[in-house]
Amino acid sequence: MKALSLSVLSLAFYAGAAFADEEITLSIIADDLNQPWGLAQLPDQSWLVTERGGRLVHIDASSNATQTVALNLPDLFAEAQAGLFEVLLAPDFGQSRKVYFSYACGSAPQNTTCVSVGTLNQEATEVSNLELIFSGTDKEGAAHYGGRMTWLPDATLLLTLGDGFDYREQAQNLDSYLGKIVRMNADGSVPEDNPFKHKEAAPLIYSYGHRNVQGIVYDAERDAVWQHEHGPRGGDELNKIEAGKNYGWPLVTYGIDYTGAYVSPLQNLPGTVQPLLQWTPSLAPAGLTLHQGDLWVAHLAGQRLQRFRFVDGKWQQPQDFLQERETRYRAVASGNDGRLYILEDSPKAKLIALTSEK
Repeated sequence: MKALSLSVLSLAFYAGAAFADEEITLSIIADDLNQPWGLAQLPDQSWLVTERGGRLVHIDASSNATQTVALNLPDLFAEAQAGLFEVLLAPDFGQSRKVYFSYACGSAPQNTTCVSVGTLNQEATEVSNLELIFSGTDKEGAAHYGGRMTWLPDATLLLTLGDGFDYREQAQNLDSYLGKIVRMNADGSVPEDNPFKHKEAAPLIYSYGHRNVQGIVYDAERDAVWQHEHGPRGGDELNKIEAGKNYGWPLVTYGIDYTGAYVSPLQNLPGTVQPLLQWTPSLAPAGLTLHQGDLWVAHLAGQRLQRFRFVDGKWQQPQDFLQERETRYRAVASGNDGRLYILEDSPKAKLIALTSEK
């Protein structure tokens, strides 16, 4: 392990005075990851990390040694933004050893977001018995897949889906999974209380009107689901997700198209949910976690880690970390050892542990 003890104030890790009497330690856990995307900590404090190209990596908790885990996902499509996305342990992982994977499947002319579940062996060297449990709406091209997952208390699974970039109008179509968050049982079946279970073509839809959701987390303390998604040029959003609600894209947005044209002249419309906050210019939020009661967001274009405090019923007082490293951050996770873990986004990326001490 490589460790570097850094002063908060001298290196401006923190944008406020709340950590003025604390020391931040960054420990490099791994430094040879190729475009990593998602991470999950095992009960023994080791890590599983996905790489977008399709490799699953196990990082030993004591030695930080990395090894490839055998994983043969059906029909994996890896190109541009497509590839292997999230890894998520089953709620009963300690007994079942089941692990869930989201990824792009198909080919350039016809692809979508899929979820498969398999069994990780005790040595963490192989995932076997893979079963496809979800396949979304097909599209062409290799952009906007979503792919983040979280469990709800009733053991149903939320999966985020992108709008496919060129198919943004489909985010409002309740017969399509593009631009949606879906909810399924652990085996991929439709929960009886899903808000659109009567829609034969897309009964798993939980919420709609999304662009490209890159972070989602269930907050047990507040019994709420928090989510963030990419806008176009501006208009990245943080939302509270509720069943059956319309989050507006592309009818309403705080961003404009990459050409400089309006996506929509509207920023509000009856029947759509306003974001809790929006980032303009875009920071490209790419990971989300709850850690010690605070909400943490990793940013790609913004090259920073942000922390939000829940004050007076709102997420506010954003504070920035790690900007001086000039690095894109793909994911952030709360470790079961009390540390915060950050995953860089590059062909030779690091997994970093952040510890604060008084």
